[in-house]
Amino acid sequence: MNRTVAGQRLSGAAALAVLAAVVVATPARADYSLADTNYAGSQIARHEGVQGAPRADAAGQTLGHDVSGHQGPVDWPAAAGAGAKFAYVKATEGTGFVNPQYAQQYDGAHASGIIRGAYHFARPDVSGGAEQATYFIAHGGGWRADGTTLPGALDIEYNPYGDVCYGKNPADLTAWIADFTRTYLAKVKRSALIYTSTAWWKRCTGNTARFGNTDPLWLARYGPDVGELPAGWAKQSIWQFARGGGLPGDQNYYNGPIGRVQALAKG
Repeated sequence: MNRTVAGQRLSGAAALAVLAAVVVATPARADYSLADTNYAGSQIARHEGVQGAPRADAAGQTLGHDVSGHQGPVDWPAAAGAGAKFAYVKATEGTGFVNPQYAQQYDGAHASGIIRGAYHFARPDVSGGAEQATYFIAHGGGWRADGTTLPGALDIEYNPYGDVCYGKNPADLTAWIADFTRTYLAKVKRSALIYTSTAWWKRCTGNTARFGNTDPLWLARYGPDVGELPAGWAKQSIWQFARGGGLPGDQNYYNGPIGRVQALAKG
């Protein structure tokens, strides 16, 4: 059987070869089927579990939380009444998903007097770090000097779609993170926070110390204490200490009084 391809009449075998080449050259569409249920720590909880009873109170710490679209609309006045002083809201994933609840969650926190920021669920398997930082900023992940907006955060954790390190070796994954944080800093003029767990960081970046002096650490560990920190950081800025509690979503402590949270927001 003969076919016409690009205006030329080809034999059956030649036509099939051309069509096969076109199929190979067409990139596979990125999988976002789990994006609605991916959130800060969803994969950390799955892979690492809980290391003892969660911390219910910590002297000198400021209580906050983080939320994403899977929780639906948040009752922000109730959260503020329950003691929330700051909150992070998932804005984006990769370069193909925006949290459908973002406006209600991000603006609602602000309206209730809660200092808020946005975070990005990293997908190093679908596009580059700079591209994802740009997408994040364009869809709510920026920062403004109003005293109530925290700088954006990069949520980098176990891959929910396949290989836990996104099919990358430690050097390449470290370079991806650097590409994201460098682009964010250049465009927003603030350093992004890095959200991760120590176990994942060791496994997938080789425990690089590259970011400890530039990007504040938001550490996930569900237990009574922070435990070991990733290399390069002498302390965490935020500790995500429990999957649930008195506030909607995950429970967090900022490492210091409310004045430190306000200082981070002001830049």
